[in-house]
Amino acid sequence: MSDRFIVLSGCSGGGKSTLLDELRRRGHATVEEPGRRIVQAELAAGGSALPWRDMAAFARRAIDLALADRARMQDHPGLVFFDRGLIDAACALEAHGSEPVLNSLAAAHRYRRKVFLTPPWPEIYAGDAERRHGFDAALKEYERLKYAYPRLGYETVVLPKVSVEARADFVLARL
Repeated sequence: MSDRFIVLSGCSGGGKSTLLDELRRRGHATVEEPGRRIVQAELAAGGSALPWRDMAAFARRAIDLALADRARMQDHPGLVFFDRGLIDAACALEAHGSEPVLNSLAAAHRYRRKVFLTPPWPEIYAGDAERRHGFDAALKEYERLKYAYPRLGYETVVLPKVSVEARADFVLARL
């Protein structure tokens, strides 16, 4: 387990990446969301491991990338903030590919016990070329994650719907 590895999870389109940018601006190490990186690479290469084409392949790639991210940051001396990560990817795989990997991966690769969740926030939700699912799908994803993390022994803290600066202050104060 690494108490230095902090997960930002929750509703898609809830402001995780914006919060990650603010934490990076304040000097903290950050790791961008595996899913976004995969979608960008697959679109550029004409690949099919995309959530709207083959969710199971996409989730397996996200698991591999999340494991590589953890390994890459293992020797970093300070806090490391992850925009999603291994648990989110394993939840997606189980939900869409029925491969029971969540418990074993979560047990072998722990993050800090306190996980921060972005709640559904329809006022800021926006789809784009890389986020093609609608708000209803984002809500279902949030519900899965909201229950998965506590089942795995994590304490979830729902982030307030405030400015990104206030959100960063909130996260840092609770660490």
